[in-house]
Amino acid sequence: MQDEVKADMAGGEDGVRRTEAGGAQDSVWTRELLDHLRPTGRDVRRVVAWLAETVRGTAALQDDSGALLAGTRPPMDAHLVAAVASGRIASAAWEGQGRHLRLVGVEYPDSSSAGVLAVSRETPFDRRDSDIVMHTVQVIELLLRAGETTAAGRRLQQATSDLRLAILQLLMVEDTVSARRVAAGLWPGLLDTDTACVHVVEGTVEDRDRLADECIDATGERALVVLCPAVDEHVIVVTPGEAEARELRALIGPRPRTFIGGSARQSLARTATAYGQAVSALAVAHFRPDKAAVYAERTHPERLIDPVALQGWTARLLRPLDTLPHHTRAELLATTRLGLEFTAVSAAKVLGVSRNTVRARMERVEALLKADFTDLTARAVVHLALNIQVGLADTPAGTGTPQTPPVSLPDLLSGPGMRTWAQDILARLGQDTRDLRRTVRAWIAEGGNAERAAQTLGVHAQTVREHVRSAEPVLERQLLAGGSDLYEVVLAHLAVGDLDQPALPGGKSGLPDSLVHG
Repeated sequence: MQDEVKADMAGGEDGVRRTEAGGAQDSVWTRELLDHLRPTGRDVRRVVAWLAETVRGTAALQDDSGALLAGTRPPMDAHLVAAVASGRIASAAWEGQGRHLRLVGVEYPDSSSAGVLAVSRETPFDRRDSDIVMHTVQVIELLLRAGETTAAGRRLQQATSDLRLAILQLLMVEDTVSARRVAAGLWPGLLDTDTACVHVVEGTVEDRDRLADECIDATGERALVVLCPAVDEHVIVVTPGEAEARELRALIGPRPRTFIGGSARQSLARTATAYGQAVSALAVAHFRPDKAAVYAERTHPERLIDPVALQGWTARLLRPLDTLPHHTRAELLATTRLGLEFTAVSAAKVLGVSRNTVRARMERVEALLKADFTDLTARAVVHLALNIQVGLADTPAGTGTPQTPPVSLPDLLSGPGMRTWAQDILARLGQDTRDLRRTVRAWIAEGGNAERAAQTLGVHAQTVREHVRSAEPVLERQLLAGGSDLYEVVLAHLAVGDLDQPALPGGKSGLPDSLVHG
């Protein structure tokens, strides 16, 4: 103690110089420590590493559970650490075995216990080093609070995003009542509508989160904005009003590599149908100068068939499903509709279920209807029935369906309007010298399998693919992607008798990986 007094009392010029030198050194470490609070340097691990280097020792930070967060943990007395962590003492010092140890409590946000910063060195801690340790604790506490606030914000943002996706998934399976109930809690009035449009906005993967935020801002939260679970570049927007749709289109204009496709206005129960339309329109938007397109309301085959006969046929085809509980029936129908429209992988992501679940639900529908989904004609016919069924969704099963004599599928498709439409569609293929019509017919008959179609035609499989791809702009429909466009072409072939009618009921069980797994 006497030696320490002597050292403190030693004055003169040397003492002044030491003070000035110490002040300059203090200025250096203070600036360095404050740099760790800059937005680009906020990392607790870097702060602990800096502390160890600055005091010429080792440093370690453990959280309130005792887990090591940063640094290298020195040997420590467990009881002493527990006393600091519990808050019984704010700090502690220990000396022994040639080491000097400082333990300081670090307050954690929303925690009854504290973390512990441990600093060890070979020489005793002087005032400068003690100040560095205490100021470092303050900086660490600031970073932890900021990190907790940031993490809480991210958790809230993720929870909100998950909730939006859950609402969309409910709409996809036609559970509009539950969707409105979920939405009402955070976005009152969002789904207070009977109809809406679906838009799919495409940007880059890196920019998608920002794009989604801009969609939310542009629509004033009057639309349901969802990060597409199936395609990383897509943002799905359900827009109840036309004003929101205009805002979205205006948003796309100045943004590079950004496109938008919109559906026709549909009932909320037909959100899945609207989604398919938006995806089709998005493909067209890539070739438009304004990078935007709306689904073209062209003439669809179901509009050319006697509606009374068509509804009666639909009810009879889907009748095996009427014995199921309402929720189960709606779930199976919605899953099958998406599974036929897209790949099972995409359908699973959109619905928030596994690919195996989609497969199992479709196999169950396949078995109940005694249909064979390996047959493109069966898929097209069931797809037609499911689209008609959506329009009858509000009609209780077994009631409200016109009582008409049973009409067969060939009779439905043989009407003059339907045959004229089909002949016009397929006649376009005859204008190509490569006989695209023959190739497309063989490819459909072989379930969309180019290799089998090539064997039937006696050509190379690549030739089949090129012919089918060449037929797409002629027909103004996507064939290789499957879905509604392909099924319309299949129905056209059935209407003119170019393909055999599907075996309904009857057929094999099981779904091929090429069609189910996408």
